Amino acid sequence: MNSIPNHPAEVPRRPVIGIVARTAPVTLQGSDLVVSLALQAHIAYLAEAGCAPLLLPLLPGVEELVDRIDGLLVPGGPDIDPALYGEAAHPVTRAMTPDADRVELALVRAALDAELPVLAVCRGMQLLNVLHGGSLQQHLPDVTGHDGHRPDTPSFTLGRHPLKLVAGSRIAGILDEGEPESACHHHQAVERLGDGLTVTARAADGTVEAVEVTDHPFAVGVQWEAGYTADRRLHHAFAEAAGATKKISEQSEFRTT
Repeated sequence: MNSIPNHPAEVPRRPVIGIVARTAPVTLQGSDLVVSLALQAHIAYLAEAGCAPLLLPLLPGVEELVDRIDGLLVPGGPDIDPALYGEAAHPVTRAMTPDADRVELALVRAALDAELPVLAVCRGMQLLNVLHGGSLQQHLPDVTGHDGHRPDTPSFTLGRHPLKLVAGSRIAGILDEGEPESACHHHQAVERLGDGLTVTARAADGTVEAVEVTDHPFAVGVQWEAGYTADRRLHHAFAEAAGATKKISEQSEFRTT
């Protein structure tokens, strides 16, 4: 009797989510190191939603990897170089390097052009605004008169603010239950809104808390620190959008082979 090979069923590929890596100095086993990292909550929330997170370092040419991913998450990080939106630096602005900013802008632009789902968090939302020709308020307390968006404490503390969501927006559809609030830690915010963006949430003091790219399947920017709370709805909606993009891509590949 001929034996029949036991081939395991093919496991569908998980949607791959590129997460922009940040660099930070750390001390590990007594040695001072600079590492590339991502917030573990972003990785965990996307993994439990059925995605495969992939860290993307901010190196020239990283935008060429957009054809290997199904979505892009742009996390929080340092301030953006004000020269990129035509301003001199405020005394409290602490920017990354202009070269890294430009690499990240190119990566986000490539992801949007490819119509990949994009979730831009905190600095990520600000970067999305600058990419579209907008500007930033470099020190929010100068406008609001308070530091509630970044409490002045020795440790990383999140300020919480109720959100005013625009009815019918994507973010309102995601956060459609309970009383939504932001968990923020930032001293900058959107000032002049970029072309092609729509404000879809604000804090009570008028600070822009969410923007969406008009006429894009899923490109959402939120000012709050998504990932620092147990609320996974935003990550799961993003993962669902990435899964839909993956299916469309696979169907297109099937038709051309």
